[in-house]
Amino acid sequence: MRRRTALLAPLPLLAGHAWSNGSIEPTDAEPVQKLATAWRLTGATAPDTGDRVGVIEIDWAAARVRVLAETAVPTRAHGLLPLPDGGFMAVATRPGRWLLRCDASGQVQRRLDTTADDPQRTFDGHVECSADAAWLYTVETDPGTGAGWVSVRDARTLARVAQFPSGGIDPHQLLRAADGALLLANGGIVRDASGRKIDLERMAPVLSRIDPASGHLLGQWQLPDARLSMRHLAWSDGPEPLLGIALQAEHDQPQQRAEAPLLAVWDGRTLSVPSRDASGGGYAGDIAAGPGGGYVLSAQKTGQGLWWHPGRPAMLTRVAELTEPCALVSWPGAAGVTLNAARGIARWHARLPPRMLAWPVPLAPDNHAVRLVAA
Repeated sequence: MRRRTALLAPLPLLAGHAWSNGSIEPTDAEPVQKLATAWRLTGATAPDTGDRVGVIEIDWAAARVRVLAETAVPTRAHGLLPLPDGGFMAVATRPGRWLLRCDASGQVQRRLDTTADDPQRTFDGHVECSADAAWLYTVETDPGTGAGWVSVRDARTLARVAQFPSGGIDPHQLLRAADGALLLANGGIVRDASGRKIDLERMAPVLSRIDPASGHLLGQWQLPDARLSMRHLAWSDGPEPLLGIALQAEHDQPQQRAEAPLLAVWDGRTLSVPSRDASGGGYAGDIAAGPGGGYVLSAQKTGQGLWWHPGRPAMLTRVAELTEPCALVSWPGAAGVTLNAARGIARWHARLPPRMLAWPVPLAPDNHAVRLVAA
């Protein structure tokens, strides 16, 4: 397909749906955004891998993006978690073995290296916290057995104080539900010690619901197609939030992968695939809450931002066309999203004009970014 720097559509109107509502005022503009994110510098030379974690500032009014802070990390960074004090967590993905706690300015407060830990584990790219932020939950894999684990860690020291099985293999993102339970996407992909995918015919993706206080498994849900790996999660914005699950197809045949769905939805009872729309190429890099109780997904393989709305569940609406879109960050009230892409940062919003700003330095953004909490 032809790639453009950016093509962002205005918010589509769906007849009969009042979700595009007056509660989102035009004055809700957020002229400056402060995000924690991860990237790889283009052109880095050994021994520097170019992998970075840091804080960026986006001033939409001044049309400027600045890197406020950056920290070099030894391997690829992936998931980030905003903390109530304005800081954030950053964690390695397979086969990484590091975890960082940073303050609001992006300076490292605590660094954990698990290389010498017993039992040996690799981090799988995501971290969540308890409601009071006293405990952290990191997803990990035993490289010897492939078993998935969740470690409970002291948020101040990062030390492991407890652990329990993830309920599957290849655990990836986990989110806390309103009742305190953890929802965890086990991607189900068998990997070797280096993290390389093997034996895809043995895939077993599963969504687990776990009591973090006891580690007890409260429930599990699977899709009929075991080649749809469950990866990233987002709660929708609304009175009865739905859990959106970004999918990545692992079928043997390229055409089957390209035609695979991008989204599964869990309503608290059942897990379903509401749309068979194949415009995303079978690969969703990230997911974030979008307008009307829906989601926006980044379809990296087809270069699109796609919006799903529960009022038209069979449809995916293109809202952005970008080169390699990846990280998504919801705006207040889920009125739109910020999209990180290869050439810069784009904005799609219900009440604001579309916009794109270039990166200040050559870089390749990773899959995730988070809005920092005002302390």
